[in-house]
Amino acid sequence: MWYFYVSYGTLFLCMIISIWAQFKVKSTFAKYDKVYSLKGHTGLSAARQILDRNGLSHVRLEVISGHLTDHYDPRANVIRLSESVANSYSVAAIGVAAHECGHAIQYAEEYKPIVFRNAIVKSTNFCSRISFLLIFAGVLITAIYETMGNLGMVFVYSGIIAFAAVAFFQLVTLPVEFNASRRALAIINEQGILKEEERAGARKVLTAAAMTYVAALVVSLLQLLRLILIFGRRD
Repeated sequence: MWYFYVSYGTLFLCMIISIWAQFKVKSTFAKYDKVYSLKGHTGLSAARQILDRNGLSHVRLEVISGHLTDHYDPRANVIRLSESVANSYSVAAIGVAAHECGHAIQYAEEYKPIVFRNAIVKSTNFCSRISFLLIFAGVLITAIYETMGNLGMVFVYSGIIAFAAVAFFQLVTLPVEFNASRRALAIINEQGILKEEERAGARKVLTAAAMTYVAALVVSLLQLLRLILIFGRRD
């Protein structure tokens, strides 16, 4: 009975954590998206100023559709800002734009955690694609061919290891994201992009965004625990 409660309890907890993290970042952004910068910066103009003053005038800025779809693409050397960030004068938008500039600066300075993360991203994506395929194949082999149960479990354990690699990647991502936010807040302060009373709002937005990465790691670890419980018990 304990196995049932732990297995499905972790699944339910994963759902709650994911929903909470998404709600937190969206509600915090919505709150401070209504607080407008007194200095008149948009997310786009703030990003351009930050990049230029850090010797990154070659990094392009693009406006893309969507909401909070902002990211830095190191391959194209471009920061893509969502319309809700690029064209907004809000404290929230400026905080998000500065965060993405923080990533560009990390790459320019060859910040070790982001260099390491970049080195393992392809293998991690591969592990993410095959992890549950391996587990499913292992279960199928075991169910159809009873004499091949050991081979089936090899597939299953390989899938669990692949999933563990994805969780490790999310762990590596944490210092990268927290560092980008710290850089963003420091730059906002140094360059006077926001007034002192506005910076608290930007900090809360970036903290909420960082929590989504913490939540993703916790969810992955709980899912990994659930897989180990399921197949460890079966074995």
